[in-house]
Amino acid sequence: MQWMIASDLHGSAYYARALAEAFAREGADRLVLLGDLLYHGPRNDLPREYAPKEVIPLLNGLGDRLLCVRGNCDSEVDQMVLTFPILADYAVLALGERLVYCTHGHVWNRENLPPLRPGDLLLHGHTHVPAWAPFGAGNLCLNPGSLAIPKEGSPHSYMTIQDNQILWKTLEGDTYHALVL
Repeated sequence: MQWMIASDLHGSAYYARALAEAFAREGADRLVLLGDLLYHGPRNDLPREYAPKEVIPLLNGLGDRLLCVRGNCDSEVDQMVLTFPILADYAVLALGERLVYCTHGHVWNRENLPPLRPGDLLLHGHTHVPAWAPFGAGNLCLNPGSLAIPKEGSPHSYMTIQDNQILWKTLEGDTYHALVL
């Protein structure tokens, strides 16, 4: 199974369309969204083409292939307009012998770890900065960066995971970092 992982769309219709195009291009089986889907939040500038009402039908159209977790900018009112669940604090995926703990990152992160076993992966967004950092007993912290509001000079980006290979890609599909587990 191929997973595509993205985070921090923040209501940008422009980047929601680019995400849908990248998802189709990748041919991934499922899309994991790590939160902050519709609202830009009080600490962020408005993203390009900020239009949550345009993002809603784009995401709802992908709803049967989405797995989402709640970001710090997501709320019950967002859930009322989306046809797929977005309010879970975390999700857990199996990747071979490892578990991937998916969360937004504002609660569970490297400073406040969820229950992980040696070799498990912590996957979160929130910082808007791509990351691949080892910690603990063979654990990895992974972050796809942000689709709409990247920070620290990072690209508008997402990740793919298939088998034991993880790729960080620009929205245009160019790989800029690869990791083999």
